[in-house]
This record gives sequence, structure tokens and C-alpha cells, in this order.
Amino acid sequence: MTVQGLADQFSLGDLAQRLGVELRGDASILISGMATLGGAGPGQLSFLANPQYRSQLQGTRAAAVIIHPDLAAECPVASLISTNPYLTYARASQLFDRRPRQPEGIHPAAIVADDVVLGQGCRIGPRVVIEAGVVLGDRVEIGPGSVIGAGCRIGNDCLLHANVTLYYGVVMGERCVLQSSVVIGGDGFGFAPAQGRWHKIAQLGGVRIGDDVEIGASTTIDRGALKDTIIGNNVILDNQIQIAHNVEIGDGTAIAGCTGIAGSTKIGKHCTIAGAVGIAGHLEIADRVHLTMRSAITKSISEPGSYSSGTAMSTTAEWRKNAARFRQLDEMARKIRSLEQRLKALEPPDQA
Repeated sequence: MTVQGLADQFSLGDLAQRLGVELRGDASILISGMATLGGAGPGQLSFLANPQYRSQLQGTRAAAVIIHPDLAAECPVASLISTNPYLTYARASQLFDRRPRQPEGIHPAAIVADDVVLGQGCRIGPRVVIEAGVVLGDRVEIGPGSVIGAGCRIGNDCLLHANVTLYYGVVMGERCVLQSSVVIGGDGFGFAPAQGRWHKIAQLGGVRIGDDVEIGASTTIDRGALKDTIIGNNVILDNQIQIAHNVEIGDGTAIAGCTGIAGSTKIGKHCTIAGAVGIAGHLEIADRVHLTMRSAITKSISEPGSYSSGTAMSTTAEWRKNAARFRQLDEMARKIRSLEQRLKALEPPDQA
């Protein structure tokens, strides 16, 4: 294994230049890593992006802090001035990534079909299986135990961690990251009922994934029934998400863990979907929709905005009382309508 990283340490001046931000302080200070405001020590870079942690600024032991111009005067140590400290932190974190990497080339314990096309600088780990007709772009890295099915195409600079499975014919763009145990291109949940039995429907489509997509651990994306399941560019998917056959997800959408999306639903661009959301099949969700945690989406959404379902948190005793009342809502509505009609009958006639 080799360790990724441009250098063991950087000077603050070098960091400011790489990140395109203003430096206030000694440019020769050496930075060897990153940490939180409260946990940082000498030689470490921190950041302040959330006002909730502003109280920790004065006591920080960090060598330098990434900070907004409006708060720069409060910083007791050297600072990197950024109008978007969180984005600058994200970019800086890449410079200190010490992730171990597979050695360049094909590990002796890997099984690679004779007709596989490998780009330059690929890294194929132990016990990887790559089937016939696969095409890998330049600098693709595939972790131990992964299986790449026949006819898959993986673009430049993609990283597949350990035990990823791509079924046959999956097409993936460039710079994608798949965490461990991701499964892409398995059969969709398609069965026809007849005479008390389920009859399997062959899933004849594929899966197409755009550029700059990140897919979290144990997430599954099913292949299409007749046409492809499509994941757009710059989509980020958390852990343990289920995406069913023929789903389409637009560019820039982010989906949190344990969400399930039923078949043939189309989700727009730049949507944000919180954890444990359930989305029914054959729906259309507009661009720039936000769905809050544990919402159950049962009809299409045509306008951008924030949408929720379910009830807010309460004590268990209160929830039980409210749940009992929920079951009585229809009866209560009928009684209210009856009372309204009776009151209307008692009103004196208009004296126009």
C-alpha cells in the first residue's frame, strides 16, 4: 500500500496560494494536518464555519484558522480569510488526505479478463474480478474484493473501495467514488402476479452514472426494466439508500441515508432529501425540492420548496393521545359539518 498525499506538511503561504485565499500572519508557519477549533494543536489548521463554535475561537491552539472576513479581527492566531470557510475547509482537507492506496498495476491475486482495456495508472487490488469487455479509464482504483461485471465502463479517476459490485453493463462517468459494499446494476424488483405466484420480469435496462458522483456504503442502485436507471452529475448519495429500477436523479441532488425511492420516479436537479424518506413509484419531483426527515412522499411535487409529512416529536404519552385522536378525525369532521348545518339552520334570514 502507498499513502496518498501531496506532502507531509505545507507552509501557510503555500496553502493560501493553493486555496486562493488571503493570508494574515506568518507565511512560514508549517501545517501538518487539520483539526477542530477545540481540538487543534500546534501545526494544525482549523476552521470556523458555524457560528455555534465562535466561542471556541479565542481559546484555540490551532496554528491557523480558516475564517470569514467579518470575524477575522477576532482570530488570535494566523488566519486564511475566505468568504466561504466551509468550502475552503473542504478543499484544504483534500491536501491532507492520507488514505492508503493500492499500488499501481494489477495485484497478482486479481482476476482480469484478457480483453479488458485498462487506462494509464490504474490500481487493481487483490481478489478483484474484472469480467470480459470492461473498459477502465485512466487512474481508476479498484479496492480488494470488488467485482466488475462484463461490459462495464468506468471513467477516469474513479475510486471503488473494497467489495464494490457492478453488475454487467454499468456505465460510470469520471471522478466517481463508491464506498464499500455498494451494489450497482442488480435486478429491479419486478414481478408479475398470476394465480397466487410471482413471475419474474427480466430487467433489460442498465445503469448510467454521471461525473463526480459519490455513493455511500451499502447503497444499492437497481438496473432498469426496459430503459436505464440514471444518476446525474455531481449527485451525492449517503449510506444504505435503495434506488429502484428506472429511477432518474437530476444533477446536483443530495440524498441522506436510509432513503428509499421506488421504481420509475424522476427526481429533479439540486434537490436535497433528508434521511429515511420514502418516495413512492412513478412520481415526478421538481428541481430544488427539499424533503425533510422521514417524510412519506406519495404524490408528485411540481414546485420547488420544502415538503414534510408525519408528525413532530412529542413525549410518548402525548403521541399516544394524538394517535388516538388521529383515528377519530373522520368522525370529528362529520360531527363538525353536522353542527355547522344545524347552526346555519338557526340563523335568522337576511333582512335585505
